[in-house]
Amino acid sequence: MSTSVELFEQLEFKENPFYEKIISGLLEDNYCIVEDFFDLEEVAILRKSLLDKYENEAFKKAAIGNRTNENVERSVRGDFILWINEADARAAERIFFNKLNSLIEYLNKTCFLGILQKEFHYALYPEGTFYKRHLDIFQNDDRRKLSLVCYLNNEDWKPENGGELVIYRDENGIEVAKNIYPLPGRVVIFESQMLEHEVKPVKTTRLSITGWLKTR
Repeated sequence: MSTSVELFEQLEFKENPFYEKIISGLLEDNYCIVEDFFDLEEVAILRKSLLDKYENEAFKKAAIGNRTNENVERSVRGDFILWINEADARAAERIFFNKLNSLIEYLNKTCFLGILQKEFHYALYPEGTFYKRHLDIFQNDDRRKLSLVCYLNNEDWKPENGGELVIYRDENGIEVAKNIYPLPGRVVIFESQMLEHEVKPVKTTRLSITGWLKTR
């Protein structure tokens, strides 16, 4: 017979099939592709916010390293970024953080990941830019647990536009490359300390929100 505490816990927690698919992907492949994490209306709102801020010259050239050890290197990456502070988030950014916080709460309850911090930025890749193969960890900071990319491109985005994310995995001693196209509303989540990845050169402007879920 269940105790009153166990019954209370069962009532408090309700399994979310959508989030369970994310967990399954991470457990099986160390990454997952989530279609329509944001609907097209939400994507349009976030895309407009990104472009408005870019027009106002609030973005800066992305660097290599964390905020205490930055180094701009055009031969490695070419994107422009703007950090998003949740405490100062406006209506558009609150759409993003509200959904993200729901996912974090679920992951912490079910997988005990201990996600306590997050850092995210808007990212704009101009035509011809890229980000060479790398791993999302630093020598002076290993708190990043999961990397997350949310694509904000237009609905008519085509594979020939380039800008695909390539994730490299080891399968039975053989390296396998997974190409993931930046379709609007698509979210990619992967293990920050395990999977090397790159962004292929883009042939038109590529828009996203990129960031990390971090442990203490």
